Amino acid sequence: MEPAHQCPVQESMDGFTSMETSCEQIDEGPHSLDETDSGTKKRRVEEELSAADGVLLPECSLHEPREERLEDNGTGTDTVLGDYQGAAAAVATNASVAEHAIEPTLVMLEVHVPSSCMLDGVHSQHFFGTGVIIYHSQTMGLVAVDKNTVAVSVSDVMLSFAAYPIEIPGEVVFLHPVHNFALVAYDPSALAAGSSLVRAAELLPEPALHRGDSVCLVGLSRSLQATSRKSFVTNPSAALNIGSADCPRYRATNMEVIELDTDFGSTFSGVLTDDLGRVRAIWGSFSTQLKYGCTSSEDHQFVRGIPIYSICQILDKIISGAVDRTLLINGIKRPMPLIRILEVELYPTLLSKARSFGLSDSWIQALVKKDPIRRQVLRVKGCLAGSKAENLLEQGDMVLAINKAPVTCFRDIEDACQQLDRYKEKNEKLELTIFRQGREMDIPVGTDVRDGNGTPRVINWCGCIVQDPHSAVRALGFLPEEGHGVYVARWCHGSPAHRYGLYALQWIVEVNGKPTPDLDALVAVSKEIEHGEFVRVKTIHLNGKPRVLSLKQDLHYWPTWELRFDTETAIWRRNTIKSLDRKAM
Repeated sequence: MEPAHQCPVQESMDGFTSMETSCEQIDEGPHSLDETDSGTKKRRVEEELSAADGVLLPECSLHEPREERLEDNGTGTDTVLGDYQGAAAAVATNASVAEHAIEPTLVMLEVHVPSSCMLDGVHSQHFFGTGVIIYHSQTMGLVAVDKNTVAVSVSDVMLSFAAYPIEIPGEVVFLHPVHNFALVAYDPSALAAGSSLVRAAELLPEPALHRGDSVCLVGLSRSLQATSRKSFVTNPSAALNIGSADCPRYRATNMEVIELDTDFGSTFSGVLTDDLGRVRAIWGSFSTQLKYGCTSSEDHQFVRGIPIYSICQILDKIISGAVDRTLLINGIKRPMPLIRILEVELYPTLLSKARSFGLSDSWIQALVKKDPIRRQVLRVKGCLAGSKAENLLEQGDMVLAINKAPVTCFRDIEDACQQLDRYKEKNEKLELTIFRQGREMDIPVGTDVRDGNGTPRVINWCGCIVQDPHSAVRALGFLPEEGHGVYVARWCHGSPAHRYGLYALQWIVEVNGKPTPDLDALVAVSKEIEHGEFVRVKTIHLNGKPRVLSLKQDLHYWPTWELRFDTETAIWRRNTIKSLDRKAM
């Protein structure tokens, strides 16, 4: 049995940051499903998020609910449904119209990440939260939920429906590379008698919400009871500013979210609807880390509204059959979109500040005309290492226009990237007009294409879990020149990696003098190493510091294996690469 993995930070013998693994510590985490405190999912974060007011301009036109009614299967089923509908109607008499309309679309998700699959810096094994059904047909259902509930694709997901008392498994089919949402698929035939009670929500991406708009916040309690309250939008376009955690993990960047005057606290997730129950946004959970001094930190969570337009765009591509790639869902190959993005982390700056940095009056007037509400300009915080924008844009650059059109918010950047796909541009570059150190210049910048699979492969060698560096690591802006395809994400307690100090947050660049630029190279080298043999390993830490260490391989207790996602069958498969009893496969 593989040891459980945890991500607390500790200091190793040489002062490097590392992660230990401990099942007991995991069960006490803020996300775990502790029986004595199962009602607490997340703790409120008391921090200010830099924001600017404005109006979002979604272009999605999905105004109707995506559903097909399923057939009932006999008089016995009719009796069950009749009794349940009658009881639900009695409860709904005291509920608001919005709550009554949206309740059949709400789902409670319980997520378990296996201990051997703690990828991408995920900081707990257990999560739960509320999702909303955005598509429901005879062959497939889709639930949208925040990525602080569904963090990685290799997860065991159970869905409990508010419309009918049943629990069925779900499958993670899409993780947005930038926005804080994931899509989980389920098989509608598994709902049995409840299939006719469950339906998809009606999505209303436009008009965009404005300051002062009234919305209804609706979600589920742990007992699957719908809870709602009236709230007012205080900021429809608050720009998030979340710092990197000690152990890099997904963090929302280049996102504008919705803030309310009142909510149910940081443990409550759900949806924001209008008075008729049409979904305007997901009320989702975000993860951050508060640091106290130089050595201590603590994980915190907060909730904000995620505009529904970005989810509508992905859903439209899936159901329209636009084939970028396919994924097997419920035995049927479905089209799944690829996302073109500019891999640059941006943040807004007020035009009044930009003027003091030397931005001309003509550009300030042009940006105010483009967006009189926000009155801001986007600046570069950093480029993701290995991206096409790296070495082209510099920290502090002001992005004034794309293809000569002024830009003022993250949505403008996304729309420009989508236009490249829409018009099949071969160069896949954006013509950026930037302001750098008092000079205005035009720079062609390449874009990158990402899928929604997440990390598709992981290898366990000598008790350390290695993978390709995920986006949160690349966002730190550094990849070793010697090779960066073997990133140590975790280590297992009691393993050779633990005993000899091969901790997390570093790259393995050489094994016995042989370069390991990628996972295939590590597999080839590991096949040549026998049980009990000492190995010399060269690593480079996140801070760029190199190190050489030796460890003794133990194939009896710590065989080498890989976990890989098979896109043809949509199944995660574990293959033994080398063990004491079996030779390399």
